[in-house]
Amino acid sequence: MRPDDTTMSALMGKAQSGDAEAYRAVLDYSRTWLAGFYRGRIDPAGADDLVQETLMSVHAKRATYDPSRPFLPWLAAIARYRWVDRLRRNYRRAESELDETLSEGDHEAEVIARISIDRMLARLSEGQAEAIRLVKIEGLTIAEASGRTGQSESLVKVNIHRGLKKLAANVESE
Repeated sequence: MRPDDTTMSALMGKAQSGDAEAYRAVLDYSRTWLAGFYRGRIDPAGADDLVQETLMSVHAKRATYDPSRPFLPWLAAIARYRWVDRLRRNYRRAESELDETLSEGDHEAEVIARISIDRMLARLSEGQAEAIRLVKIEGLTIAEASGRTGQSESLVKVNIHRGLKKLAANVESE
């Protein structure tokens, strides 16, 4: 049996008043719903952990629930926040692992990448190559690149646009 929002709202209201049986029913239903919600959104091993994390959040936030409102949207909001938090954590972990891999000893890949970039930029006009190098590689602003190159800000933007377009055409042709 799948309880409706009215039933779940009533059960959560009873749970907030201290009814342990009602709270157990809320958690059981929530566990089943969360497993379905996370299926396909995250790997199966991570989904089990995420269901538990979400249930802990439900427990921690149970006092904020208003029994006069539907239960499922409240649960879905908590589930979505937990899921986004997990995605952010995974992204940061992958990013830091990549940083560690790149910073550990072997600079061969970095040197090869630099040579490749220099070869690609050599196919452009000097103004385009310099604008791209300063803004896109070194991270200067358009105004800073303009001051350093003597080009107007508009010309720096045009050189970047045309240079990137030419680079993309060169990459596609190869």
